[in-house]
Amino acid sequence: MSDAAAATSPDADLVGALKALANPVRLQLLWWLREPQRHFSQYEAIADPAEVGVCVSHIQAKAGLAQSTVSAYMAELQRAGLVRATRVGKWTHYKRDEARIAELVAQLAQTL
Repeated sequence: MSDAAAATSPDADLVGALKALANPVRLQLLWWLREPQRHFSQYEAIADPAEVGVCVSHIQAKAGLAQSTVSAYMAELQRAGLVRATRVGKWTHYKRDEARIAELVAQLAQTL
């Protein structure tokens, strides 16, 4: 790739985030995590969802998908920098990375 092409090609992190968001289920999961108290209130939290995030078992129950599928989806969102994972005991909790999401939105605005 020439220097000119490299200078105008989209950032790899932005492309990775867009790929992660291209899956409608991953997009839905990220949307649910935007308001965890609203979307996961029916589940008994072992940690504060606003501070630590939502337990993967609660995400799996709400999504109605296999645990392995939800884990793979959440791992993809984490690799894209859209969520952060925190261990609480034996459970993994996921929370949106709002600062990173804002950076990606700003980067997308500059790219398009």
